[in-house]
Amino acid sequence: MKMKVMKAMKVWELLLILSCVSADNLHEDLQIIGCSDSDGEEVYTLEGEELWYADFTNKRGVYPLPDFSNTYRYVEGTYENAVTNQQICKSNLEKTRNAVKDISPELDPPSSPIIYIRDNVELGVQNTLICHVTGFFPAPVKVYWTKNGENVTEGTSINVPFPNKDGSFRQSSRLEFIPQQGDIYSCRVTHPALTQPLTRFWDVEVKQPGVGPTVFCGLGLTVGLLGVAAGTFFLIKGNECS
Repeated sequence: MKMKVMKAMKVWELLLILSCVSADNLHEDLQIIGCSDSDGEEVYTLEGEELWYADFTNKRGVYPLPDFSNTYRYVEGTYENAVTNQQICKSNLEKTRNAVKDISPELDPPSSPIIYIRDNVELGVQNTLICHVTGFFPAPVKVYWTKNGENVTEGTSINVPFPNKDGSFRQSSRLEFIPQQGDIYSCRVTHPALTQPLTRFWDVEVKQPGVGPTVFCGLGLTVGLLGVAAGTFFLIKGNECS
């Protein structure tokens, strides 16, 4: 991790990662601070899940998980502390650039994106498509969505880059949508290490129940009833002959 971060100083960012690991229960708690000339991030995670991050655009702290799954709340002033950390990060970034200005950056391309749906598909019911990409360095990637070949921006979001154990990063983008039969969606990923974007498609296909089994069962029932009727007829005739 440290080697890759040092090599990336000339590109755009400095990351400070604080990790607390409990030897008894094996829990991993991370605080991630990142900055560049035009952007920054601070996020707190537990077991790989984002508990809180600083939204510097809207000047507030955000709890991305639903309330029922994350009842923990950070102390008042956490966002203001994140703003201060950005100032410190940018100061350290400038010092590090001066120290490593002759080191060429190392670029790792992302893996092929994985696209999947959050809930089972029900036509006309709102759902979420998730496009996940990992293994890239430096962060971030850019993710673009399309519907039937047309660009889509409404209902899209992307989380902050999350570090992997090997020093690379992963990110997930989401698209809120309403499934309609035959629609085709795609997510396209770009990164400085790629010569061309990576694209993955997903199409809405809900199979309708077939009529074969129903017809077969109906036919079987009809044949069975005819057999009962025929047996009853011959039974009555046999009794009359007796």
